[in-house]
Amino acid sequence: MMTIENYNQTIQLSRSPDQVFKALTEEIPFWWTALFEGASNSKNDRFTVRFGDQIYKTIQVEELQKNEKVVWYVEDSLIAVPGLKNQKEWIGTTIVWSILEKEKGTILQLEHIGLQPEIECYAICIDGWRQFVKSLELYVETGKGQPF
Repeated sequence: MMTIENYNQTIQLSRSPDQVFKALTEEIPFWWTALFEGASNSKNDRFTVRFGDQIYKTIQVEELQKNEKVVWYVEDSLIAVPGLKNQKEWIGTTIVWSILEKEKGTILQLEHIGLQPEIECYAICIDGWRQFVKSLELYVETGKGQPF
């Protein structure tokens, strides 16, 4: 049986798991997008992130394990970019952030379950993740990210 690869990205940070957890639960507008509405720091909270008028994601917080794990379920999404036929591919996907304490900081692993090479937006979406994970890294390390 063939295993389907979900998108994964891992970064190493010099900050504590507590700082990383806080960035993922209370400080999303500082690294992902300033166009943030809702709440993201309790289980079952819902929030919407927007990237201009044509792209948004509405997410429910599925699981929070303090300083260890954050799980988001994408309830609604629109990626209205030219040439993309299926603009709702994120709906029903799950975003898992795993936080691992290391001797000199934290390892943060992102797994986007359902974001797989055969879906249409894969190339655009992994570029987006790389950009915003870099912004998250900058934010956690320096206090200043590069959100949309």
